[in-house]
Formats: sequence, structure tokens, C-alpha cells
Amino acid sequence: MDIIIVGCGRIGSTLVEELSGENHDISVIDEKADIVQEMANNYDVLGVIGNGASYNTLVEAGIEKADIVIAVTNSDELNLLCCLIAKKAGNCQTIVRVRNPLYYEEIAFIKEEMGISMVLNPELGAAYEIARLMRFPSAMEVNKFSKGRIEMLKYKIPAGSRLDGMNLSTIGEHFNCDVLICAVERDKRLIIPTGSFELKEKDIISFVAGPDNAMEFFRKIGEKKNQIHDVMIVGGSKIAFYLCKLLVASGINVKLVDKKLERCEELSDLLPKVMVIHGNGMDHDLLMEEGLSDVEAFLALTNHDEENIFLALYVQEQTDAKLVTKVQKINYNAMIERLNLGSMIYPEYLTAQYLVQYVRAKQNSIGSNIENLYKIMDGRAEALEFHIQKNSPVIGIPIQDLPIIKNLLICSIYRNGKAMIPNGQDVILEDDLVVVVTTKKGLHDVKDILRRG
Repeated sequence: MDIIIVGCGRIGSTLVEELSGENHDISVIDEKADIVQEMANNYDVLGVIGNGASYNTLVEAGIEKADIVIAVTNSDELNLLCCLIAKKAGNCQTIVRVRNPLYYEEIAFIKEEMGISMVLNPELGAAYEIARLMRFPSAMEVNKFSKGRIEMLKYKIPAGSRLDGMNLSTIGEHFNCDVLICAVERDKRLIIPTGSFELKEKDIISFVAGPDNAMEFFRKIGEKKNQIHDVMIVGGSKIAFYLCKLLVASGINVKLVDKKLERCEELSDLLPKVMVIHGNGMDHDLLMEEGLSDVEAFLALTNHDEENIFLALYVQEQTDAKLVTKVQKINYNAMIERLNLGSMIYPEYLTAQYLVQYVRAKQNSIGSNIENLYKIMDGRAEALEFHIQKNSPVIGIPIQDLPIIKNLLICSIYRNGKAMIPNGQDVILEDDLVVVVTTKKGLHDVKDILRRG
């Protein structure tokens, strides 16, 4: 596909990194010459220096033959204008990043009147991600597949867990839950396990299950944190605003702390069911006075990474509440993982992943069959969802007889509105959605899961 990406910030750069190896012709536009040059040097892309809302700049980037234009600059207005001109200048789909809540409330009008294919809001996307984590407070991460019928969850096995010393082949029968553990991190090694693998405390596992089965599994392994009622948020950011609306709608009590009086007054008007507290969230005495020790989840959502990290470090010593930390800079990830600061939320990385999934879905309609792809276990493994096409070599053969490559596991099959975790006797059929987990990078087609020759 021919793709134009306008804006080479964190979202644009992540998009280029993800899509440049998938046989697309990509052009990038940015007004900063050094960033454009860096993109062109590091990836197989055409770099254009200029304003993405300029007709001449879009022509230079190849708008006449573009399939998709993605506008992800820091300006909502520039993004919208860019997509409007792109629609007039070419015959392409347009995707725009919009952050201002005022514009986002008018999303239906914007899409219909401007002909925009997709509108994305990083803060709203992050809020939905956090709300999903509130459903599974024991999980470090939650990803959805198969139209939401299958979820992949990341979980660290604590000391004294019922899973410690358990063989994978016995878990389903022992707990009477339909779950499959598909990846294990142990001592910094990543393992795609077989049925004979034995779990140990401190293992970090990824497992797949239906939403109800996941909750049941957590309950049966002794995790009591299956329902959150009280949440404390520090930082009155856009993410916090969207999240408060979602949590209140779910019946969760929310306290929100922000140090700016004007922002507190604004949020009090917008969120009448939220207790908004004016104060410095870095003031530990204030947090304790407001009931930190009693909340079931604590969310560090200020606009400053360092504040969020220091808050999380303090809170993890004071309470065993579910901890969520927002970080903008993805390059902090390696350091943060060692600190064990609960669930990490990278809003702009999440947005880039949504965009990548959209592009892959469009590519799926013209030949590829990757429906979804998530990087898991800190990017060392991938979870891919394939849409099985007619005449695929995997159709009709029992899974146990398929010549599957090493370090790959078939995790789930979605068929006729139902999701299942397959056994060796199950077969894959045309039109199935099949999720696999693998450490092998660069799979583009379901046939790539098979050994050659």
C-alpha cells in the first residue's frame, strides 16, 4: 500500500518503524529537516520536508497514488486541514489524530462532513486501556482479539501462588478453566512453553482466555482483587478526564488530585460525581490524608513522566493497590520494567498500534491476512491474529499434525461468533480468526507459521 504519514513525532516514528518492514511504500512529511532526514536514513521511506496541509507538499509525497494519509502532528487543526486537502487532491482514506475534547465530541460531524475514515484520540484510547485494566486488577496488561471474545493477559506469579510448581498440561483440568498460557518470562529469558513446562513464582506469564474465564481463573488461583470500587488519580490530565467518565459509569468511586486550582474547578464542573481535590499529588501526607491506604487502585496520570514514576515508587511501598503509571517516553521502558511499577500506559504508543492495526485490516482486504498484531513481553514476542482465507495450507488438518515452526503456539480460534482454545485434534477452517504467539518476527501470512520443505 502507498501510505503518507504527516508528522514524525512519537506516533509517526512508531508507525514508520512498525510498517516499514511490511512491503508498503511510505512517505513521511515533517517541517523539521533533521527528523525527516533521520527517518529517511533509518527506514526505507521517502522523506518530504514541508507542511502536510500544503497541496504541493502532498503532491511531492505522492498523494495522487496514496491509499492512506495519516495525520499525526501535534496540531489538531493542521491534522484536520491536511486530511481535508488530501481527500480533495487524491483518492485515499484519511486518518486524523484529534486530542481536543471539544473536537472529539463532534467526531460524527467531522467524519461525515470531511469524509475522514478514522479519528483517533491518544488520551481517550489510553483511558479505555486503563478502564480495561480495572476489570482485571491482577493483570499487568490486557489485549483483545477476535472481536473482544478473546483476551490476552500478562500476569506475574507471586510467592505462594497456587500456580507455583504446576505443570501447564494440568492447569485447565485442575482449575476447570479454559485458559492457555502462551508465553513465560523467567530470569529475563522468554519461553514459548509446551505442556510439560512447570511454572515457578516470579514467572511473568501471558495467557489467553475469554473475559469470563479470565476472571474465573484469577479467582481460582487465589487472586481476590477481582473488583475495584475505589480509585485515586493524581493528575487532572485529558486521560484522567476521559477515564473518570468511564469509571463513574461503571460504578467506581473516584478521587482526583491536581495542583492547579483552575483545573480542579473545571473538572469539578465537568465531573460532578468525582471528588476533585486541590493539592500537590507529590505531597505524601496529602495522599495519606485522602485515603491512599484504603483505595484499591492508584493511577499516576500527570503530564510529567518523572512525577508519575516517583509517585508510583512511593505508592508501591505504601499499599498493595493496583498501580497504573502513565509514561510518554517509550525509551524509559527498559528502566521502568526493572522497577516493577505495575501496569505501564504509553498513550502515543497505543495510538500507533491502533493505526497499525487499521492499516493491516485494509491490507487484509487486498491480500494479506494479518488481522491484528500486538507486541508482548516487552516486544520480545508477537501475538498475531490471522484471518484464514480460502485454500490456506492450514485448513482441515488437525493442529497436532501441522508442521509448525519452533517457538510458535496456536492459542485460539474464533468461528461463527464463538471463541475457543484449541487442542491438538481441532482443525482450522476457512474464515476462522486464529491467534498465534511466537518469538519469530516478520510473519506476514498464516502460511509463515509452517516449516518449509
